[in-house]
Amino acid sequence: MSAETTAPAALSTLSEDEQLFRESVTDFAEREVRPLVRQMDEAGALDPALLRRLFAMGLMGIEVPEAHGGSGGMFFHAVLAVEALSRVDPAVGVVVDVQNTLLVNAIARWGTPEQCSRWLPMLARDTVGAYALSEAGSGSDAFALAARAVPVEDGFRLTGQKLWISNAREAGLFIVFATVDPGAGYRGITAFVIEDDRPGLTVGRKEDKLGIRASSTCEVLLDDCIVPRGQVLGEVGKGYRVAIETLNEGRIGIGAQMVGLAQGALDHALAHVKARRQFGKPIADFQGVQFQIARMATELEAARLLVYNAARLRDARRPFLTEAAMCKLFASEAAERAASMAVNLFGGYGFVRDYPVEKLYRDAKVGQIYEGTSNLQLQTIAKQLLG
Repeated sequence: MSAETTAPAALSTLSEDEQLFRESVTDFAEREVRPLVRQMDEAGALDPALLRRLFAMGLMGIEVPEAHGGSGGMFFHAVLAVEALSRVDPAVGVVVDVQNTLLVNAIARWGTPEQCSRWLPMLARDTVGAYALSEAGSGSDAFALAARAVPVEDGFRLTGQKLWISNAREAGLFIVFATVDPGAGYRGITAFVIEDDRPGLTVGRKEDKLGIRASSTCEVLLDDCIVPRGQVLGEVGKGYRVAIETLNEGRIGIGAQMVGLAQGALDHALAHVKARRQFGKPIADFQGVQFQIARMATELEAARLLVYNAARLRDARRPFLTEAAMCKLFASEAAERAASMAVNLFGGYGFVRDYPVEKLYRDAKVGQIYEGTSNLQLQTIAKQLLG
């Protein structure tokens, strides 16, 4: 057998289906998202019509089975979508990311057949989801939850406050984590699926953020919210497993968001250095500029390969914990460097809002914070290496 027939494909090689999917999302992002980017950033809100078009494109239910009204895609398709959208607007990328890598995956994996039949069609059709784990005292220490779930007849009474919840303003469905037994530590944590019209659940103040401003981030208040037992996701006391396994996948999604952001920054930088003239020639002719562009492109390629590898491992049902942490760590830091360098290459233009790299620079920072800070990713990697 020849080497030509036995050599594996390059990691970045896409199947025909994947290539067509990425092209369709890229075209959608250019046509439908780009004209709205500045308006949404200044308003601090997602355009409602754009949100409807995201559903119509099938991008809010990528992994939802076709039998439940979804696209029936793979996790890797979700990664491609988040990357392509984030190249134009990382705020739109994270809306799609949370919906697919957190909400859809958690319900599809942990939900009963009845729960999947009830909620997955909603998420694919017209309902935005939010993932309510974080609290004032449980950010990096995700399982130090103060929210309580007290058993009552046929269900649980939930009380507490959730903070920094992405998609909360638009959400019609929430996965909420609370503890049924504070003395049991993480073994008391339970996941609940709650619809937005449930009495006692209120979306509170919206955060005024540095970046990804079109993506809403709000507090979620639970005031004697009675949740039927049938809305427990997974088992009582096993919510920590739902959270851990879902967040591991979510980190790959954030890596994809950061890869898309870095690609957008590089695209803008390349166009600018070719057009901008100083000392009688394009600044792209200067070796110092060439070296900076080359470094941006190299780090971007490395980040993309890390993200794609982690996503491929996940779809192959192989261990991917370390790879997920590595891709989020590296991609988020590479994206910040790429956005910063793009601002530098634009000079004074890069520092004003009339040019897109200023927004990408603001958007990049959160990649090192949410769904596990860079320090937590380093800790995860080290633990895996050291056993």
